[in-house]
Amino acid sequence: MDLSRGRPYLAIPGPSVMPEEVLRAMHRGAPNIYEGALMEMTYGLLPDLKMVARTQHEVAIYIANGHGVWEAALANVLAPGDKILVPATGRFGFGWGGMAEGLGAEPKYVDFGRRNSIDVEKIASELDADKNHEIKAVLAVHVDTSSSAKSDIAALRYAMDATGHPALLMVDCIASLGCDQFEMDAWGVDVMVAACQKGLMVPPGVGFVFFNEKAAEVRKVLPRVSSYWDWSGRAQPEMYYQLFCGTAPTHHLFGLRAALDMIKDEGLENVWARHEVLAKAIWAASEAWGAGGPFELNIADPAARSHAVTALRIGAPYGTALRRWTQDKAGLTLGIGLGMATEDDPGSDGFFRFGHMGHVNAQMILGLLATVQSGMVALDIPHGSGGIEAASAVLARA
Repeated sequence: MDLSRGRPYLAIPGPSVMPEEVLRAMHRGAPNIYEGALMEMTYGLLPDLKMVARTQHEVAIYIANGHGVWEAALANVLAPGDKILVPATGRFGFGWGGMAEGLGAEPKYVDFGRRNSIDVEKIASELDADKNHEIKAVLAVHVDTSSSAKSDIAALRYAMDATGHPALLMVDCIASLGCDQFEMDAWGVDVMVAACQKGLMVPPGVGFVFFNEKAAEVRKVLPRVSSYWDWSGRAQPEMYYQLFCGTAPTHHLFGLRAALDMIKDEGLENVWARHEVLAKAIWAASEAWGAGGPFELNIADPAARSHAVTALRIGAPYGTALRRWTQDKAGLTLGIGLGMATEDDPGSDGFFRFGHMGHVNAQMILGLLATVQSGMVALDIPHGSGGIEAASAVLARA
């Protein structure tokens, strides 16, 4: 007997579950890329992308993953030798800073570990000490997918403004856009990067850079930007092909159109609220399990937890064993403990992650939690009782 037969559930923090509406929209022959309906549809995507980012400013679309739009954003505002400040709450802060270093920038990291969000006062102190304003940008990750730490971007902007420092605020929303509340304009973000494969529910391959007038002015004085990464033509094209610096990612655009229609139909605030309730159900179950065993939420402060991904600690070798059991025995794939290796656990066998972003609902989360609890019983992993009941109570109250 094999209980994993049937539709598998990919509960990793991206790529997320793809809605049938998105897959159907993409399942078609190649369209005309020179005139007609594709162009009209593409231009219609731009205001809806800005709606999800909560901005009235510009957006450039790239045929790239999150790492690609990291580079695109950096290439448009930084020159070799520029100093940047990088608060890190997990693997991806260091990743973005490392890419900037590869482009010739000089990053200074402020490491908050893997269990904390950004301490905005420490960042303000770093900027206040930069009397000559040599720091050109602050690179912040809204939700670090590895640790599931969520930082307060509005508070970071406020702290930066209090110092009077002119540095750009650049934010990675790859994990959070369309899941956790994000307000680009209201929070004073100058540059934001995102990708299509998480909260936007489209297969990986398309990324976005949103930028305001302040960032655009910085771009204008750079001596050079490669024609592919230059956001100028993409954001304000004279001809359609300039949107993509060549052939459009046609089928991704069809899928994105369907996904944005789903978000508009639900309402963005309702999308945020759904993710919040489902995340709190996961937290409630996790806290109940942790009362009688090693199961532990990586981020202790609920205000600093993402609504899109939850990183968990259970101790080696339980993390890997539990992931293997849920996948092989029940058809549920959980996320690995990415970037969580320690001296005692170099293989990150004591960590794993729940992805709960995009096209997820109550019965999917309850199924995920019940499967995890079954795995702990099957593997004799100590845990407290009442996890499913705790999660059900959260959903019932909602």
